Amino acid sequence: MIIPDTKDWTWVLERPCADCGLDTPAVAREAVPGMIRANAAAWVGLLAADPEELRRRPEPQTWSDLEYACHVRDVFRIFAVRLDLMLTQDGPLFPNWDQDATAVAERYREQDPSRVAVELADGAEALATAFEQVADGQWQRTGDRSDGARFTVESFSRYLVHDPVHHLYDVTGERL
Repeated sequence: MIIPDTKDWTWVLERPCADCGLDTPAVAREAVPGMIRANAAAWVGLLAADPEELRRRPEPQTWSDLEYACHVRDVFRIFAVRLDLMLTQDGPLFPNWDQDATAVAERYREQDPSRVAVELADGAEALATAFEQVADGQWQRTGDRSDGARFTVESFSRYLVHDPVHHLYDVTGERL
């Protein structure tokens, strides 16, 4: 059984991540689209491995590489929706997303890695393009998570990029 992650990761907006090495506060908003694309390319390469190996969990309570990839795919999709909400509504409240319940309900571990690779790449490209289209006057628009965390589009972009980078580190052990 996977142990749910209940940590509040918003601290990455204040200091570098000691695990993955990403210095999120130093990430320029203009760099985010390229970071999303580069990260997606790494995941696509990783997903070309043997499907059974991708499904293997290193420990029973830790996601497999495939499960992490499915999560990253869904992060790209959900953050694209949230970014659109921030750009089209004043101060939206993001619908809650239980990533652990989604992993179980969507049967991440049983998904086809080649399909996940395509979906992950497509989601990353859509999100990267959406960030490229944010106008100068929109970077300070806000949105709120259900736990009360408030983001601007700019802080949201840096918070977002940490997630797939950190999960690639979880899988590969390679730091930025």
